[in-house]
Amino acid sequence: MATGFYTAASGMLMQQRALNVSGNNLANTKTPGFKTQRVVSNVFGWELLNRIENGDNLIGKGAPVRLVHDVPTDYDSPSSLEQTERPFDMAINGIGFFNILVPGDENANGEAAEDKIYLTRNGNFDIDEEGYLILRGFGRVQGQNGDIQVEGSNFRVDADGIIYDEEDNEIDTFKISEADDNTLLTVARNGLYLADPDPKSTPETVAGEITYDTGESAGVHDVDMPNIRQGWLESSNVDLNREFTQLMAIQRNYQACRQAMRMIDNIDAKTVTICRAGT
Repeated sequence: MATGFYTAASGMLMQQRALNVSGNNLANTKTPGFKTQRVVSNVFGWELLNRIENGDNLIGKGAPVRLVHDVPTDYDSPSSLEQTERPFDMAINGIGFFNILVPGDENANGEAAEDKIYLTRNGNFDIDEEGYLILRGFGRVQGQNGDIQVEGSNFRVDADGIIYDEEDNEIDTFKISEADDNTLLTVARNGLYLADPDPKSTPETVAGEITYDTGESAGVHDVDMPNIRQGWLESSNVDLNREFTQLMAIQRNYQACRQAMRMIDNIDAKTVTICRAGT
């Protein structure tokens, strides 16, 4: 009965993780540029290949334990653009990500960690006390020359991402990046991602660090012809109907696994009672 017990328990843990991910999607329905996440578990085909590669292809051996294999992000589902007429709001109409410089947190010894560049589709920007364009709660928005300083709201941005002041002088150009082919985007925070380059191809680089001498950060490259729209925001690609349907399916699966655990526990108890009575 132990194998059945662990199988049911693994199912409950997997459904709990799926519930957390789906709940996080619902909580970020109104977060600009947020991308839906999904839980992927190991399936029979993956398990079969794993056993064959390890020289153990005996069917029926062990318990079919299911674990969370990955939590990928859905970048392909379309998102719509919504007009806000707010000068600080920006949307990328097409491929690419904004670059946000996030200061490193201090450790227990009071030493600050290195600053990192995060990628995001969230263009709900603001300005700080020094007039720099920021993503509130995270850090400063990056241009080709570093932090973008606009001073106030009297600035404009053309479709190429070039920023002009009220006298039509060029301030900077938004740094819009795209991940390289050998780079994975990993979720760092809600709506923020880190470029994770393949260490085999770029052993000398560290994910997220930026070098302004070359204008490039590890694992990413600049988008040649970005399409920026000022006064617009990209909505999240969370499908409410799908999420609620997913939630109901997760809850049913969780209840089924819990009921199976109860049944196995009852059988174990009866077995122990019978064994004791027999002695």
